[in-house]
Amino acid sequence: MTALICGSIAYDTIMVYKDRFGNHILPDKVHILNVCFVVPELRREFGGCGGNVAYNLKLLGGEGLLLGTVGEDFEPYGRWMDRHGIERRHVHQIPDSYTAQAFITSDLDDNQITAFHPGAMGYSVNFPVPLDAGISLGLVAPDGYDGMISHAQQFAEAGIPFIFDPGQNIPLFSGEELRQLIGLCSYLTVNDYECELIQNRTGWSLDELARQVRALIVTRGGSGSYIYTGGQRLEIPAAPVSQVVDPTGCGDAYRAGLIYGIMAGLDWETTGRIASLAGAIKVETHGTQNHHFDPAGFRARFEQAFGYGF
Repeated sequence: MTALICGSIAYDTIMVYKDRFGNHILPDKVHILNVCFVVPELRREFGGCGGNVAYNLKLLGGEGLLLGTVGEDFEPYGRWMDRHGIERRHVHQIPDSYTAQAFITSDLDDNQITAFHPGAMGYSVNFPVPLDAGISLGLVAPDGYDGMISHAQQFAEAGIPFIFDPGQNIPLFSGEELRQLIGLCSYLTVNDYECELIQNRTGWSLDELARQVRALIVTRGGSGSYIYTGGQRLEIPAAPVSQVVDPTGCGDAYRAGLIYGIMAGLDWETTGRIASLAGAIKVETHGTQNHHFDPAGFRARFEQAFGYGF
């Protein structure tokens, strides 16, 4: 069984300013804003929702293919994927473009100024779901707007169940578009803020939203998550963490756990806990693809955290 992960592939350039933005931005002069922040700390990370999910699914021992679009600057990321055994035959390089990238500057109060260049991501619509690849489960994660719609429709037309994870792209879709996309998917996963945003846009109550899909998964950060399925609400606890270092990418790790559990045919209580632990391990490390574990070590930590094995 193989999952097809449709989502963004991006570089994240992260900078830390050792002061506070507010000390250097004059409120009455923002109309002529011209500031420079010297950043002694800089990291360039491999990221993007699709890339992060594929990385975590590989750590878990799951089988996944990544479908995405990248630019001419992709080679360092490609070597990283090869080194970690992530299949990239459906990662398509677009000439005369850059791989999507975010430039994030944080200050001492954890305020952030972010610039995002979508680059090659906008070409994802040109590359359809490979229906001859033995796909048993799909994921439509944040990506180019047209690509997300196209891939969701292709999964549905082929009868392939898929997880819809609109994430930060929710504002791109109208209420009617969200209703249509949710109507196509088998599973919907969002965080608690995104869940409320979807309810506002679609006009559906939480119960109505849950009835549209086999399972609605709502993550709640350190408070765990809820899985609404079969008319029930299952409460999934957060897995213990040794230290909270960086929550960025935690949601993508969680979604890899969902994919693993669904493909393995596990019950929702166990699937949710696998997802929870994958997210917890990611939280303990800076960056979205710098944490490491093997399936045996993961299973041992799962049993320690939840008192049973899978």
